[in-house]
Amino acid sequence: MMERALGVYVLVGSGVVAGVLFAVALSVLPGLFAMPADRYVYAHRLIGRNWDPTMPVIVLSSVLVDTALVPLAPSQATAWLFAAAAVLLVGVSVVSHFANVPINRQVKSLDPERLPLDWRDPRFLWRRWHTLRTALALLALLLNAVAVVLI
Repeated sequence: MMERALGVYVLVGSGVVAGVLFAVALSVLPGLFAMPADRYVYAHRLIGRNWDPTMPVIVLSSVLVDTALVPLAPSQATAWLFAAAAVLLVGVSVVSHFANVPINRQVKSLDPERLPLDWRDPRFLWRRWHTLRTALALLALLLNAVAVVLI
C-alpha cells in the first residue's frame, strides 16, 4: 500500500519537473530568443524569480521518494528502474545547480538599460544545458511510470 502512495508521489513529482522543463523548452525559450538583449534580460529576471525554491524541492523530494522505493520494489527490475530514475533526477539537479543557475544569477545581476559592451549573450549556452536537464527529466518520468506500473 505504501509503495503505491509513494509511486503516485514520484509520478506527480517527476511529471511536474519534466512538464515544467518541457514547457520552458517548447515555449519560453523561443520567446526569449526572439527578444533583443535588453528585453531578454528584463524578461529573464521576471520569469525566473519564482522557481527557487519550488523546483529544487520538487526535484530533490522526488529523488528521495525514488530512493525510498528501491527497497520496497516488488522485483529487482523495478528497483533498478526507481534507482535509475533517482540518478536521472540527481542529474537534473546537478545541471541546474552548476550550469543553469549560475547563468541565471549572472543575467539577473545585469541592468537591462546598461548592458556591458563586452556582454556575451548566454542564451545559447543556457539552452544547451536546459535541453540536457529536460531530457534527463523526461527519461526519469518514463522510468518512474514503468516502475509504478510494475508495482
